[in-house]
Amino acid sequence: MTPSREVPGCLNGVCFLPSPTMWPEKCQFRFVKKTLLFSSLAVAVLVVLRRYSYFPETSSNWHSRYGFSCKAKMVYPKPETLKPPYIRFLKTFIETAEKFFMVGYPVNYYIFTDLVSNVTNFNMTVGPRKQLIFLEVPSYERWQDVTMRRMQMIRDFTKQRFASEVDYLVCVDVDMRFQDHVGVEILSDVFGTLHPAFFVKGRDKFTFERRPESQAYIPEDEGDFYYAGGYFGGKVEEVYKLTNHCHHAMLTDKANNIEAIWHDESYLNNYFLYYKKPTKILSPEYLWNERDGTAFYLRKRRLISLHKNADEVRN
Repeated sequence: MTPSREVPGCLNGVCFLPSPTMWPEKCQFRFVKKTLLFSSLAVAVLVVLRRYSYFPETSSNWHSRYGFSCKAKMVYPKPETLKPPYIRFLKTFIETAEKFFMVGYPVNYYIFTDLVSNVTNFNMTVGPRKQLIFLEVPSYERWQDVTMRRMQMIRDFTKQRFASEVDYLVCVDVDMRFQDHVGVEILSDVFGTLHPAFFVKGRDKFTFERRPESQAYIPEDEGDFYYAGGYFGGKVEEVYKLTNHCHHAMLTDKANNIEAIWHDESYLNNYFLYYKKPTKILSPEYLWNERDGTAFYLRKRRLISLHKNADEVRN
């Protein structure tokens, strides 16, 4: 399925926009990989569609060849195994992904967790050409730090591992269940998902970061759409650029005692507006919340947010 690059429109729930010339690419990448990747974050999961063919070792050095760098060392308190985990959502996530996500393609599920010993005890199996891989990440006292630090986690693992293993990353929260087909139609250089709570609302209702001193700032008279922080992705090199930018923006704000209103989601929206327009935009059918009812404009609801006690999960 090849969208028009000239006329914006929608097809099967996937909306396409022309790439504006006012945001030119700084680098041109040329790759021959044949794989896809899917991710869920931090208290979440990262999923990868493995490559079909062998890649030379030099293919993993794109981040250094294009001037990107990141520190692998992370200093953090020892994880506490008795703290309330997010892992109770994992079984539903994996089981439904096996039924509906990238069916027929090789997939790696990368699980980001600070409780590796706990999740490995889960009785979960995946099908042929699938792998379930647990990646240990730091624990944080505040849920706000967990959600913001996942940009750093994705960036670091992209450099350390994903750049040499996969072609595409799809980053999704783990407190979800699939209930309809999600396939290669979502893939593009970089894609975002329209937030279901703001899909039919005007720009004045968007909850962008409005403080000019923040790196996530968007003025009230600007902004195309409001994107959900829990579902984005694209080619590995593009996700690296996105997460690297957002992480450094957060560090700049933190040095100035600023915390964006919606944390990583605020920086994501700023990035998609000013630094890299999505080459594909997914409709809310790819990230629906049943609290928002059954919208007449959605024929399908492919990925659903699970009901949960937010205070319990976060604290």
